[in-house]
Formats: sequence, structure tokens, C-alpha cells
Amino acid sequence: MSDRIVFEDVSKFYGEILGVNRVNLSIPPGITSLVGPNGSGKTTLMNLMTGLVKPTRGRIQVLDYKTNDPEKLFQILGYSTQFDAFPKGLTGFQFVYSYLRLAGRDSQSAEQLAWRVIERVNLVDAAKRNIAGYSKGMRQRIRLAQALAHDPKVLVLDEPLNGLDPLARSEMIALFRSTAAQGCYVIISSHILHEVDVISDQVILLSNGYVVAEGQIQNVRSEIQEHPTQILIRCSRPRELAAKMFEDEHTIEVSIHKDERGLLLKTRDADRFYLALNQLALNGIDIESIAPADDDVLSVYEYLIGNEEAVR
Repeated sequence: MSDRIVFEDVSKFYGEILGVNRVNLSIPPGITSLVGPNGSGKTTLMNLMTGLVKPTRGRIQVLDYKTNDPEKLFQILGYSTQFDAFPKGLTGFQFVYSYLRLAGRDSQSAEQLAWRVIERVNLVDAAKRNIAGYSKGMRQRIRLAQALAHDPKVLVLDEPLNGLDPLARSEMIALFRSTAAQGCYVIISSHILHEVDVISDQVILLSNGYVVAEGQIQNVRSEIQEHPTQILIRCSRPRELAAKMFEDEHTIEVSIHKDERGLLLKTRDADRFYLALNQLALNGIDIESIAPADDDVLSVYEYLIGNEEAVR
């Protein structure tokens, strides 16, 4: 039995327009975030993964299932798209229940499963209300409930945090984590790069239809040797520390923090910097804290793609 979601040399063109090109991926269990600006290929990759579009070339396999057999595939896969559209007149319960009935569940089983998943997304009180009266966050949750209703092994969510307030976002993230902890493959897309740091076990960075990096974000960052590492140091004598740091040939830039309690340093050799800093601390400079200032998705994406596109 395959335990991965696999893309082998996959490309998708819409006429002459590139969707994704030459994608090779092996996605493990846990939470995987597809990261990139609008138009980078995230939705195309999800539609390929769920069999909603066919690749122009290449092979895709979702665990033991082929994407050209949707009836079997959707027995183990749930998909919540980014499109905020619902059949008219349905309540939240009817939306989930009718999906389960279409999936082949009998009425009693469909009702039990619908209420169970509606409770899981914290929408029991609103379940009998028309979806047309739901808030943005409630509509996101009822779509998620439908995708989760049949207890899928793979959960694909296109921009699930888009437009949510902080409380709803926190609840969603907790739900993603609990679902992944149960062994589910949770695939999330986002163009809000800083959010995926707190969600993801691994990330896939896309730009203009190409995969430009993948893996745990710290590992991706460590492989970018041609770009400097930024480090924030809080200390008692930042100007003295800055002068010492400039003596190292690998130091590129040092700036004093505006509160005069620290400095931001750029270095080509982080390991050498940390060794030097240990020695300086032994010589009397009081070091309060040291933290990488760019060990996150946004910074890595800026390094790989360029600042203008990364924050668009």
C-alpha cells in the first residue's frame, strides 16, 4: 500500500496558459501547506490531486488511488474549494446530509454522520438555519464539515483561512491539527505566507506554476546557501557587540535596534557567528536572547522569488 501522494513529472496547460509544469512531489502524512501568491498554481495542483482536472502529462497517485477514478478516490478524499457558493435554500444540516446521501450512505447513517461532523466544527446551534444567513466563518466551517463528513484519509482545503476573524482562524487551525493527528493527510493552500508557519509539518512553495522548494521550512532555509542569515540579538551593549561583529569577514550588515537594546545582524556563516557570539558572551557582554529573524515561510519565499511577488 502506498503511503504518499505522488506527482511524477506532472504538467497542466489550459490551452497556451500554464497551470503547473514539471511537478515532482511525494507528500507524506500530516499538514502540508501549498504556499504562493495568487496565480502560482496552488488551486491547479489541488484540482489535479482531486481528479477535477486531468494532467496534460505525468502521473498522479493519491495513496492507492488513481485520480481518473473519482468514485473510488472520493471514498477516501474530502475537498473544500475556495468558492463560496451553495445550493439555494439549504440549511447547514441539509448541505452535509445531502452530500452523504449522494455518497451512498443510508438515511440513518447520513444523519448520524452529519450531526457528528457538524458538532466537530462547532455549528450545532446554526445547523437548522439557512446557509444564506451564515457569516463568512460559518460558511467556511460548513464546507469543512461536508469535506470531513465521510471521515476521509486525505483532506484538501483551498484557502480555508481566507476571510476568517482571529478566533475562527484559531478554531480552524486546531481542527486541522486534530485531524492530522488522527493520521489524515491535510493539504492546505494559502497566499498568507506567515500563517502557515504555525500550521504546517511541511510546505511546498510555488511560483508561476513551478515548485521552487519543498520540505520543512527550516530545512529549506538551511539549503539556501547563497543568501545571508538574519539574526536578532538582544543584549546589554549592542554598539560594542556590533563593532566586534564587524571584525568578522562573514558579517554583511549590522543595525542597532531603535530601543538600543539589541541589533539585527546579517551573516554569510551562521555557525561561525554563533561560535563567535559564545566567546563574546564569555568576555562580559550580557546576551539576553538570540533568534533567527528570517526562519519563516515569508522570508524563505522572498529569498527564492523576490520580495515584490512574495507579499503581493
